[in-house]
Amino acid sequence: MPSFKTTIRVSWADTDAAQVVHFSNFFRFFEKTEEEFYRSLGFNFDQIVSKYNIWLPRVEAYCQFKKPAKFDNLLEIELTVGEIREKAVKYLFKVRNKGTAETIAEGYLTVVSASKQTGKAIEIPEELKKQLKFFAADRNP
Repeated sequence: MPSFKTTIRVSWADTDAAQVVHFSNFFRFFEKTEEEFYRSLGFNFDQIVSKYNIWLPRVEAYCQFKKPAKFDNLLEIELTVGEIREKAVKYLFKVRNKGTAETIAEGYLTVVSASKQTGKAIEIPEELKKQLKFFAADRNP
């Protein structure tokens, strides 16, 4: 199954007093990876909003923490498209310590395509859906 990977170095601001990444920052890492993923597809969030007239609000977020990540660790975050529905996509994330190859955390974000005018869920634009399918766990059309 194809995936997208990016690398993030843990900064001092990401950690708590014990120099361990605060749990909430994993969701920032997920979103940063999603942002880089879209950029690799030739989009950025502003372009998606203006071209398709949609927003991409999160409706579900989950993370299971397996090992601590610490200040200055280099993390590899892998994104796979877990599921594409008519109006939503579920991104799966795996965070590994690049130095040790240990899995640090796993989680997901469920993102909905929502009309900018009404705020209601609408179908994911076909052009975007087509690009997402390449990274889907189940690549059947």
